[in-house]
Amino acid sequence: MTLHKEGTGTISLTIIGLVILNGLIRYFLPDNALVHAILLGVSIVLLIIVLQFFRKPTRRTTIHSKHVIAPADGKVVVIEEVVETEYFNGPRRQVSIFMSPINVHINFNPISGIVSYFKYHAGKYLVAWHPKSSTDNERTTIVVKHENGTEVLFRQIAGALARRLCWYVKEGQKVEQGTEFGFIKFGSRIDIFLPLDAKILVNIDDRPVGGETVIAELA
Repeated sequence: MTLHKEGTGTISLTIIGLVILNGLIRYFLPDNALVHAILLGVSIVLLIIVLQFFRKPTRRTTIHSKHVIAPADGKVVVIEEVVETEYFNGPRRQVSIFMSPINVHINFNPISGIVSYFKYHAGKYLVAWHPKSSTDNERTTIVVKHENGTEVLFRQIAGALARRLCWYVKEGQKVEQGTEFGFIKFGSRIDIFLPLDAKILVNIDDRPVGGETVIAELA
């Protein structure tokens, strides 16, 4: 299993913590074999969960100028027309993908182009499926301008467990469709804001694969 760089510190701390905890239990309860076995089993399960959370799978993106690729693994929870007020100040088609703790949490660029806008917002930690999480939670807003002039906005949103957003882009940077632009630690959500004339190719409850699934087609 290939692990993501963002997991290095968390995995190390988890292993150290589990070793210390198991050592203390064995020291203070040296004759309780059942407790030792249960704690060891729980520790192994917890370590496996952490390792699979930070896994880094190989993704193969088929580059296409009109396609909008899913920026993350997860479940489609919103498809609706909204008024986007931070950047466009006008109507857009919103598609939201909820990532549970068992999903891969790497974030992928949905289109190729130039980053025309970036902003980090400190905020709350409402559950990621809460309607106000898009505007009230800790989040980043990224806008990429396609070579044809079309701009797509996507927003990383921290959830109740996700207390750290990681991003690797800045304004003026050129990005390529399907490459990694960020990572969110533990359950979270990504909103994508598309032009009204974009053709949506996913449905509510669909489970797109980040970096591979085409979620929309630009006009």
